Amino acid sequence: MNNLPNFSESLSQLIASNSISATDSSWDQSNKGVITLLATWFEQLGFNITLQEVPDSRGKLNLLAKLGDGEGGLLLSGHSDTVPFDQERWNSDPFSIKTDNDKFYGLGTCDMKGFFAFILQACKGLNAKQLKKPLYVLASADEETTMAGARFFIESKLAKPDVAVIGEPTNLVPIIMHKGHMSHRISVQGKSGHSSQPSKGVNAIEIMYLVIGRLMQLKQDLKANYVNEAFTVTEPTLNFGAIKGGDSANRICGDCYLDIDLRALPGIKDEELVHWLSEALKPLAEKFPGRVTMAEMHPSSPAFAEDKDSELVKTAEKVSGHCCQVVNYATEAPFIQQLGCQTIVLGPGSIEQAHQPDEFLAFDQIAPTEKILLDLIQHYCL
Repeated sequence: MNNLPNFSESLSQLIASNSISATDSSWDQSNKGVITLLATWFEQLGFNITLQEVPDSRGKLNLLAKLGDGEGGLLLSGHSDTVPFDQERWNSDPFSIKTDNDKFYGLGTCDMKGFFAFILQACKGLNAKQLKKPLYVLASADEETTMAGARFFIESKLAKPDVAVIGEPTNLVPIIMHKGHMSHRISVQGKSGHSSQPSKGVNAIEIMYLVIGRLMQLKQDLKANYVNEAFTVTEPTLNFGAIKGGDSANRICGDCYLDIDLRALPGIKDEELVHWLSEALKPLAEKFPGRVTMAEMHPSSPAFAEDKDSELVKTAEKVSGHCCQVVNYATEAPFIQQLGCQTIVLGPGSIEQAHQPDEFLAFDQIAPTEKILLDLIQHYCL
């Protein structure tokens, strides 16, 4: 126990361990260093440690630490990875904690390695024999890209807690709802040729123009038929994110692709969105056989909703002093919820600092975060 670091020391060590996850292999790193630190610390506190190798990842691991016996209890969950960074826009080393203006600066301070440093401090006085229900700590891999760690964890069925709290930065406000996320690439295969003889080719850009028309209609249909006033953007969104086609003004465009992003409201299943996309493109696929295709770019993340009248929400509102809210960004919550537990998102720091240069965690988050964690552990485990 004497070897365990204090809050700032544990935060410094976690930040110093590069665990960037990215689709670009030149950025992508294993999270093994972070997981090893957490395993060592929580093992010293008497937790049983389970490590999972996440399939099809570059040496990524999940960690599950369990204190106490039996079923139910509380799961405190977070991801161990960070996003890449732009060194030129940082005013300090992203991997070295800088303290200034009553803030800890560093990559992952609020999103979300800091949460684990808080959990460590909250657990220092716990005795497994005193726990009536178990306390779990989950550190997952690759949340910032594929969420592969959370997906694999729920398949493994290693825990069945009563409740789960995911410590993403929410300014300690309980979050009970967020939109889903999926992205697809729509490709059009034309036939190139000389621009002076258009009848001898098939212009992929012209077909993509028709595709965009169909998608614009789908976008309007979604806006007209699905509304949730709890969100600042009340409808499902469909964004045209990137488009590329052709290579020269005097050639018939032989191929073109469009990357789209969809964010569904709770209550709309991923399968429904994919079906609606397919139906929107079906007339063009039939008119131009073999030329219009659609493929998922990344594994989708479903929308999330927890009953605002659930016991966990009421408890979280009480211990945090904040009413529950909804957000537009996505988290691991819909996956963790599949364990069969009441689930919320609640953690220190602001989402406004996440993924930004000079990411920070303010000192004024320390005392209230530690109190909330202790109150939750007391309520659900002791």
